[in-house]
Amino acid sequence: MKPEELYHTGLVVDDIEATMRLFTDVAGYEWCDQFAGEQVVQLPGGERTLTMRGVYSLSEPRLELVGTIPDTLWQPTNAGVHHLGYWSDEVDRDVATLVANGVQLEARSLLPDGSSLWAYCRAASGPRIEFVSRVLEPVMSEWWATGRTG
Repeated sequence: MKPEELYHTGLVVDDIEATMRLFTDVAGYEWCDQFAGEQVVQLPGGERTLTMRGVYSLSEPRLELVGTIPDTLWQPTNAGVHHLGYWSDEVDRDVATLVANGVQLEARSLLPDGSSLWAYCRAASGPRIEFVSRVLEPVMSEWWATGRTG
């Protein structure tokens, strides 16, 4: 985990559209197309299929707005910042480093080979850390360049 690998700040919000409008009106943010889809996620209580919704800003510093998912870690926080997102060449290695330092693995999504595509970790204090496999970087970069998901 290196400072230069930080690529977004994630906020979990109840109303994505209203939050987009607020950041556009007060800070001039522009937005990509929203994403929505089901994803199988490993949580402490077991595997669940969740409907994930959100949007990334075209503007930098990059924001990710994620819709609230009841009974999961995706709940709005009092501090505002839900997580810091880092690119990772080896998500499972980076997670293991954090876990060895007392940080808890909260959720992850798996690739067909059993390795993690992304993972959320939480320390006793501070925002969550999300590691995202660098295999997604070209797709994400194209999305941010065009603002389009397809």
